[in-house]
Amino acid sequence: MNIDNLQSRFYSLRHNRFFELFVVGVILFSALVIGAKTYDIPDNILMVIGWLDVGITLFFLLEVSVRFMGEPKKRNFFKNAWNVFDTLIVIVSLIPVEDSELALVGRLIRIFRVLRMVSIVPELRLLLNSLLKALPQLGYVILLMFIIFYIYAAVGASFFASINATLWGDISISMLTLFRVMTFEDWTDVMYETMAVYSLSWIYYLSFIFLTTFAFLNMVIGIVVNVMEEEHAIEAREQALADGEPTIQDLSNQIKELKEMLKNR
Repeated sequence: MNIDNLQSRFYSLRHNRFFELFVVGVILFSALVIGAKTYDIPDNILMVIGWLDVGITLFFLLEVSVRFMGEPKKRNFFKNAWNVFDTLIVIVSLIPVEDSELALVGRLIRIFRVLRMVSIVPELRLLLNSLLKALPQLGYVILLMFIIFYIYAAVGASFFASINATLWGDISISMLTLFRVMTFEDWTDVMYETMAVYSLSWIYYLSFIFLTTFAFLNMVIGIVVNVMEEEHAIEAREQALADGEPTIQDLSNQIKELKEMLKNR
């Protein structure tokens, strides 16, 4: 069996749907194993869980090796950030640190293995990539939200500090209280307390909730959805190119060629 034939088999295996589902199942099982270690369980069961953890780590090493061997151009494998992430997680998981001072680090690395679900499932990758690409636009929204928070916190600290210093004592505590109001965590108790002194203070709370919870939340959702639609469009174009389907540019060029042919007649 030559190297090209072996590489072709690994390539077919890494793109096999059942293989991908099996890997997802192992990742979910790994999450259950990690969760089981947080309980107070007998030593014999803990030893079995330890062997299961070793088996899972070896399987992940085998799975990453299959994906690497199945890559037609090996250099391209590490150009993908998710492949680098998976490889680092697997390699660090192989380091025996359970009985050392780095045992906590080893447990954290094994917890991060659950994140491999994102690299395996394309839909999750698309969702996370969309969220990351939306961050620059979300930054301006967050900045504007901070300005609104700061203004309302300053007003709240000025008027309501004498009513309840625990909630409105200074501007930082006031911002924390406003975050509680924005998340609707017993916010009516805060409002009724100030309304006992300032009867119109409900305007302060309702206007703040409208600006932050409704307006800004819808802005964030709109930005993320817009970026996701763009990512879906890019993925559809790439899939069309891979399938050999004509793009809009190809059709436009063909129309131009037909027009030129008709003119020359």
